[in-house]
Amino acid sequence: MTRPDLIRTADAPHPLARFASPVLLLAAMWAVQLADAVLPGSFTGFGLRSWDPAGLAGIVLAPMLHATWAHLIANSVPFLVLGCLVAVEGSRRFWAVTAFAAVIGGLGTWLVNAPGTLTVGASGLVFGYFGYTVARVFAPGRTSHRILYAVIALVVIGVYGGSMLAGVVGVRDGISWQAHLFGAIGGALAAFVGRSRVRRP
Repeated sequence: MTRPDLIRTADAPHPLARFASPVLLLAAMWAVQLADAVLPGSFTGFGLRSWDPAGLAGIVLAPMLHATWAHLIANSVPFLVLGCLVAVEGSRRFWAVTAFAAVIGGLGTWLVNAPGTLTVGASGLVFGYFGYTVARVFAPGRTSHRILYAVIALVVIGVYGGSMLAGVVGVRDGISWQAHLFGAIGGALAAFVGRSRVRRP
């Protein structure tokens, strides 16, 4: 007879399986960039065009599009690192944070940017993951988990804090601080969604 308290290890998911979502999403971005380089025309026209109702489709499409290979490469490493930190909580949490960062970041950019401005790139998602990682410290949860997230947040701020701050307050041509700011806001809000406070006995 099989003991009910034993768990079949063959049925348990691999510990690295939770990181499949950010890896696959990044791979899709590279595939899109490769197709854009090979096929005639340019996919960037499907990005987020501010104040244009037709451009609202860019909320979904813009994070997958990049103006150049250098643009994609610059986003890839922080996307993978911060995305995997979010994915530690599972694929459902990762996709929820991604959706918040994309929608709130996209709508904020669409409204605040100058009419007709075209925005593409995954940096809004990168800032969303950063905002989530920092805000997670203050979200409801067990004290031990919050302490762990505080340590992670300090490391993330130490590594990426300077570039993140520059991405929001440093106004430079060709850089959408709007996408950075609203993406971070979306990620931070996602940290508080779907969580209930832990009741003390």
